[in-house]
Amino acid sequence: MTASTAAHADPTASAARPPTILATSGGHRAWGARTMVEFDALVHHAVDLSGAHGRRPRVMYVGTAIGDAEHFAARMAEAARVAGFDLVPLNLFPRPNFDDVEAAVLEQDVIWVMGGSVANLLAVWRVHGLDDIMRRAWRSGVVLSGVSAGSICWFEGGTTDSFGPELRPVTDALGFLPYGNGVHYDSDPGRRPLIHDLVANGTLPTTHCTDDGVGLVYRGTDLVEAVAEVPGKGAYVVTREGDAAAEERLEPRRLPGVR
Repeated sequence: MTASTAAHADPTASAARPPTILATSGGHRAWGARTMVEFDALVHHAVDLSGAHGRRPRVMYVGTAIGDAEHFAARMAEAARVAGFDLVPLNLFPRPNFDDVEAAVLEQDVIWVMGGSVANLLAVWRVHGLDDIMRRAWRSGVVLSGVSAGSICWFEGGTTDSFGPELRPVTDALGFLPYGNGVHYDSDPGRRPLIHDLVANGTLPTTHCTDDGVGLVYRGTDLVEAVAEVPGKGAYVVTREGDAAAEERLEPRRLPGVR
């Protein structure tokens, strides 16, 4: 990573557990050895980043972007059991499932946010004040992580199919990280050219992108490492140069696999 891809870390962060985000296009896969969903190396890396040891790691699963679908929460719970994690879901439909949502969030080691509709996620989180709670959790050292919509949400914005089959920009994400975010960069052919257009015309700032199976690690707002659970995949930094976009590939470090 170069200094040009990073900003200064958040000055309010705890020295012991700096604010950490793992933004990914991966993390779990269908049909594990014993479960319908299995945590892949990126979820395990989020737990490693939290520093949890000597006990079962505490992971909160947030499925807002798929409407808190109960069947998927159950599959994630089974994946966590096999992985040796204590997982609790945070549901906001039809109402929050905790009396004190902030206390529940702050006692976690890791927050894992599922993909789906990032536009709906942002709207529902803001209604419930979860955007501010997540910022306090980040500053306190809880690792924020997730896939797809659960990646874009931490940035200024990115590309989304939240509004229909045609990809469109979203520019009002939480902004913890002062960049755009491009997910599924290699598997959805419309995303790379749209990211380039949006960066070139100034709709998105410098944008950090991930192929499927790749994650980006941030300490504070500094991009410190790209990591991958799948070989041969890449991460990318797209910057504006005049009226055009320029793309730099970052080679991820391959994580120890669980495959």
